[in-house]
Amino acid sequence: MAENKREIEQLRSMITQSRRAVIFTGAGISTESGIPDYRSPGGVWDKYRPIEFSDFMSSEEMRREAWRRKFASDAVMKQARPNEGHLAVARLVQTGKVSAVITQNIDGLHQLSGVPDEKVIELHGNATYAACLDCGKRYELKDIYEIFKDNETLPVCDNCGGIIKTAIISFGQSMPLAEMRDAEEAILACDLCISIGSSLVVYPAAGFPTLAKQNGARLVILNRDSTPLDGIADLVLNTEIGPTLSAVIDLD
Repeated sequence: MAENKREIEQLRSMITQSRRAVIFTGAGISTESGIPDYRSPGGVWDKYRPIEFSDFMSSEEMRREAWRRKFASDAVMKQARPNEGHLAVARLVQTGKVSAVITQNIDGLHQLSGVPDEKVIELHGNATYAACLDCGKRYELKDIYEIFKDNETLPVCDNCGGIIKTAIISFGQSMPLAEMRDAEEAILACDLCISIGSSLVVYPAAGFPTLAKQNGARLVILNRDSTPLDGIADLVLNTEIGPTLSAVIDLD
């Protein structure tokens, strides 16, 4: 990372000076763990049209297709482990510098890396478990698979009879109110926002780094490619995430 030494030193200094930082993460931090970016060429959305929430709710066949896709792709999610980028973020949280990790990701790798559940705000939900859409009861995916695997029997909540769905926010589904509120509160209270691995094009989630900047916080963007917010950022690093963050915090 010698070629980026100045930017790394600048980011390290900004973190040192910060009293309340927030980290905002997107798919880029998890691609280094082998989880594909849905939007990139060759990604899931190149192969399948996303299933709209309204279609999932209105059609049993669309619900079956959603579960088929989920179980077909689940092996990648199960095998993924936190990479050095996740571990560096966890280290920053442990120092007390970072008040919250706001993420667009649904893989649960921040929690696996050691970030406490209460510090992670998942804007798009979590793909590692399922939940009833009516009462919210949580279900483990292995139990749903046992129901579905033989005859593609759709799971039904044993508590209220409601529809069970992976705990992610689908296209056309309302954003989670509590998480959006918590994210806004964290952003408005921060003095430094570090956006990591996000293309910053998916709204409303991508509006949080802009809000931080507008509220007087410094904004850092660490992403392999350029983003629409590079022009307002205080620092932009177009480098690999894991090695860069490891260098910033001297992670061995």
